[in-house]
Amino acid sequence: MTAAVKPPRPLLRLAGQAIADYAMIRPGDRLLLGLSGGKDSLSLLHILLALRDKALVKFELGTATVDPCIEGFDPAYLKDLVPGLGVPHFYRRQDIVGRARTTMKSDSFCAYCARMRRGILYDTARREGYNVLVLAQHLDDLAESFLMSAFYNGRLRTMKAHYVNDAGDLRIIRPFVYVRERQTADFATRAGLPVTVDNCPACFRIPTKRQHIKILLAAQEKENKMLFDSLLSTMRPLMVGDIAITNK
Repeated sequence: MTAAVKPPRPLLRLAGQAIADYAMIRPGDRLLLGLSGGKDSLSLLHILLALRDKALVKFELGTATVDPCIEGFDPAYLKDLVPGLGVPHFYRRQDIVGRARTTMKSDSFCAYCARMRRGILYDTARREGYNVLVLAQHLDDLAESFLMSAFYNGRLRTMKAHYVNDAGDLRIIRPFVYVRERQTADFATRAGLPVTVDNCPACFRIPTKRQHIKILLAAQEKENKMLFDSLLSTMRPLMVGDIAITNK
């Protein structure tokens, strides 16, 4: 069996704080982590393994990978890697690219693919008896979504930390909402995690609105080191889902 990697204390602390603030994990929960093979989801896998072994609240952990049949993206190595850590792994290969050619309308491919992958993860959780879906978006993702919504849709929105899906049968949690992208990147590099660098090459072939926002935020942070602290304070009311309980 492959050994889990011990996460750095700051990363573990931030994830644990978010889990506590938004009451993400309850006794007896069965968590299914969406595992793409990118630095964020692989980092979160090792965080959850550490928490599972030490936390007072007992929970079960499984993982699911959606292979969207994108040229240059092959997450099949996860089928051997994850079970070696003692974690159940469900591998779903779906030709999302082929389906997009015939059914996609006005959406960008990235939005279409994300929606399809989420549906497959929901289906896997239901089929395998998991009640909580875990996603690895971090604070940078939330900030980018917040600005994109404000700039392009005229709405103040971002990703929720903890909420129930529309069908009402699954909870969705994001334990990395306080974590910066550079922290997962540093952990993945130092620990030698087998990261799929471009975990969706189709999204990197042309500049996207999200990439423009990422560049904008990076430039602003050079001028204001507290930028993401301020953005987190601004977004907190928007991060609360319909069932979340916070201490803030």
